[in-house]
Formats: sequence, structure tokens, C-alpha cells
Amino acid sequence: MKKIKILDCTLRDGGRIVDCKFQDEVIVGIGRFLRKAKIDIVELGFLRDHIEFDGNSTFFGEVEQADKYIEQIGEENQSFVLFVDYGLYNINNLAIKGNSKVSGIRYGFTRKNYLEHRDEIIADMNMIREKNYDLYIQTVFTNGYATTELLELISLVNEICPVSFGIVDTYGSMYLDDLDYIWNIVNHNLKKEIAIDFHSHNNMQMSFAMTQRIIQLSNNERSLVIDSTMNGIGKCAGNLNTELIVDYLVRKKNYDYNTDAILDAIDRYIEPLKKSNEWGYTVPAFMAGIYKAHPNNVIFLTSKYRLNNCDVKYILSRIDEEKRQRYDYDLIQKLYLEYSSTKVDDTQILEQLSDVLKGKKVLVLASGTTIETYKDNIIEYIEENNPVVVSVNFKPCDIKVDYVFFTNVIRWEEFTNKTNQEKFILSSNIHTDNENVKIVNYSSLIEECSVMPDNSTIMLLNLLDHIGATEIGIAGFDGFNEQNRNYIDGTEPTRQINMTFEQINGEVRKLFKAYRERVMGKIKVYTITPSKYC
Repeated sequence: MKKIKILDCTLRDGGRIVDCKFQDEVIVGIGRFLRKAKIDIVELGFLRDHIEFDGNSTFFGEVEQADKYIEQIGEENQSFVLFVDYGLYNINNLAIKGNSKVSGIRYGFTRKNYLEHRDEIIADMNMIREKNYDLYIQTVFTNGYATTELLELISLVNEICPVSFGIVDTYGSMYLDDLDYIWNIVNHNLKKEIAIDFHSHNNMQMSFAMTQRIIQLSNNERSLVIDSTMNGIGKCAGNLNTELIVDYLVRKKNYDYNTDAILDAIDRYIEPLKKSNEWGYTVPAFMAGIYKAHPNNVIFLTSKYRLNNCDVKYILSRIDEEKRQRYDYDLIQKLYLEYSSTKVDDTQILEQLSDVLKGKKVLVLASGTTIETYKDNIIEYIEENNPVVVSVNFKPCDIKVDYVFFTNVIRWEEFTNKTNQEKFILSSNIHTDNENVKIVNYSSLIEECSVMPDNSTIMLLNLLDHIGATEIGIAGFDGFNEQNRNYIDGTEPTRQINMTFEQINGEVRKLFKAYRERVMGKIKVYTITPSKYC
């Protein structure tokens, strides 16, 4: 008995690229080539409510609509399945299998669906089995589950005992170590008679490598179902290529698939689609992967606004993690408008600042109270090193500075001594009519992946990296203390996030460590006053 089966979902997941509007002859033609290639399981399309079916589509309202295609395709030791997304099809309407040639239903749901509608999902899955269909369970974005949640779900799956349980890399965001971790949890706890289904997306060009890895991990002991599409067809980055996994199993595992039949099908039916549709690895698709974002977010941004890759990256990072797994075009448009209002071309400004820094050390003055208590040490450092002095969101009264760097709108508005003698550097989120200021791009300085992306001192350090600084001393970068005042002017920070001072210190410490590791060998970075961040 074969331990590995291929499930080709060209007509379903690949169909997303054309809204599943395949011509009847294409549906039948692809099915016949898959039969000739000896593909084990063919996923014909979706079951959906409110479908007025009149052919030329793989969105079906009833199982019998798919049966008509299967009759024309013919059967040769194959299974044909349909896919149901939770909430988009009422399982009560599913006909009892009877003589239907559709052998199974793939049932998919998100973590949010599961946590909020667990009982309904359980009822749906049990009903699919009661109506005599093979049940394939697909957990959308499996790596989004906490370990305890995944273990609970596996326990439930063991009770239901489907044909397979799916590890689904919905956003193409998994690396090999992520797969190893999830595999170990699932394989160790899932009943041995239940196959593990692997469904990947190619946002980071990892699909084929991870498929080989999961085959290696299975060690011919656990049955596998591998999802793929011909030529990797699918929305945004697309899927694992059927031709790749077929060829691999033929060459490396002595399976009897017919690779030529897949290649012929690609020539006849898939290549023509590429003339008017695009899929496969792109930098925006990569960004959808690293931010675990629904590909529609990327498609909308790149098609509507023609943004640069760095712009797309920034806007994705500003969407709440849960929301970016879906798509809300109104929200994206709002974020785009906010972003476009702050973006500037700072090329000339960076060149000017770079010229100033040539051969010079830089002293960064943050506004911690050690500016006062270690004032003599700071003065001594300035006298010995003659650095370019840049203060952050304030101007000290008794230390001469060359620049004042502002990222905080409130601090800028409170700063009254805006004379022509000073040199101000503002991040572009601050709007001003002051012609003496230098504006630098806000989005290029923040740490998008942090819960505190806009820490002002870290932003300044990023700016100094961009303009070629080679040595940076830092004073007043103290860290927060619940018992004492933290800023030299006596004001405490306005915290927009629900974090304790200890949590803030931990996050900034992590950012500062990451910065030093990133610039190691390029910039010498050190503190000259005590800091909780070191």
C-alpha cells in the first residue's frame, strides 16, 4: 500500500486565480490528464451555498454537479473530493453519498472559527462522516495555533477519526524548523491510522523543500497526503508544483506516476492561463509570507497603488496580526492614505548628513536622568572625542548639540525654542512648516516586527546606520523605573500600549541587542552612562 498520496488541487486552490471559472472542456481535460498521470486524489472544486450552477465553474452548489464531470473524466483507482470552508456551506444541505462519485469532503476552518464555533464545527465534521463521505480535516494556518490549542484539536480529531488531518501553511510563512516542530506535535499525538496532509504555499520558495522534509520525517511509517497544483498555479505565490513532487516520487521513491502526462496538461491548459494571470514567487508574495498576510492584501496594494516593495512591507506591518490574515480593502486604503501622507524622498538629506559624519564619532543623548547625574562624564567624552552630538526629542540646557532628532509629535509641539540656529531632524510622521528642518522617512527607521516599532532612540540608531556612522556613544538611554522619574524634564512617557515598565525595558533591550548584532563589524556601539538595555 502506498504511504504517500498526491492530492492535486489545481481545479480548486489553483482555481482561485480565475475565480474557479474554468471552461467545461478544461475541467474534464485536466481531470483526464490527472487520471493518466495516476494522481491519487483529485480535488474538483468548492461546495458553496447560493451557487446558481450552469457549468464552466468549479464552484458547486451540489455534489451531483461535480459528478457530471467525473463521469466524463472517468475513474481509474482515483478518489474525487470537494472542499468546504466553514461558514460558506451548510452541511445540512449535503446529500447522502449514495452512488455519488465524490468520495470525500475536505473541511477547512480557521483557528478563530474553531475557538468561537467549536461545537458547530464538530457537528459539521460528524455529519460529513454520517453521510458516508471520507472526511479530510484542514486546519487553516496550522502554525497559528498555540501548542495547547493544537493538542486539544488533535485530541478531538482522534475521536472523529478522519482520513487525514492537514498541516496547512496558509501564508507560506513556515521554515523547516517550524515544520519540524509542528510535525513532532501532530505525529506524536495523532492516531497512527490517520494520514497527515501537507498543504503549502510558496511565498518563501519553501514548498518543495518542506515537502521533501515531511516525507523524510514520515520515514515511511505515517501515511501522507501531499497537496499540489500543476505549475504551482494559485493565488499570489501559488502552491507546491505537482510536476515537482511527481518527479521526485518517481525518481527517489520508485512511485509509478506519469510525469509526462502532467507536463502535457501544463502545456495545454495551464500555460495559456499565464498569459493573462500571474502567480509564483515575487517579493510582495514573500512579504505576505513573513507577515502571515492574506495574499489579497498584497494583490490589492500592488495592483491598485503600484507601490514599491518597501512600501507594501510597511503597510502590511501596520495591520493587526489577526486582521491581516483576512482582507479589508477599506482598512488597507486608510493605511495607504496615512502612509502616503508621511512618506518623503530623503535621499538628499541622508547624503548631507552622511557628509557631516565623515570621520566623526557620534554621541546620542537620550533623555534619561543619567544625563544629569553623569554630566561630567558626558562633558569629558565630548572634549576628548569631539563627536557630532544628537539629542532625542529634547534639547539639553547645558550641553551643546549639533542636531535635535524628533519622532514624537507631542515633544516637537512642546519644543518652543525653534530658532534658526538649531538643526532639527524630524521623522516624516511629524508635519511642520519650519523650513529649517531636515525630514527623514519615518517608515525606513521603525522596527515593524516589534510591539514598540517607534522607539525614538532605536529609530535614531537606524538613521545613523543608514548614513554611514562608524562609532556611536550613547548617554541617557537609561530604561524605565517604576519608583523614580525617568526623564530629565520630569515627564513620563505616554504609553499607547498596555505594557509594564519591565515589559518595555525587555522589548527595548531586545531591539538594542538586535541592532548591535546587525551592525557588528560595521559600527562600534557603546553606552557611556548606565542603561537597563545592555
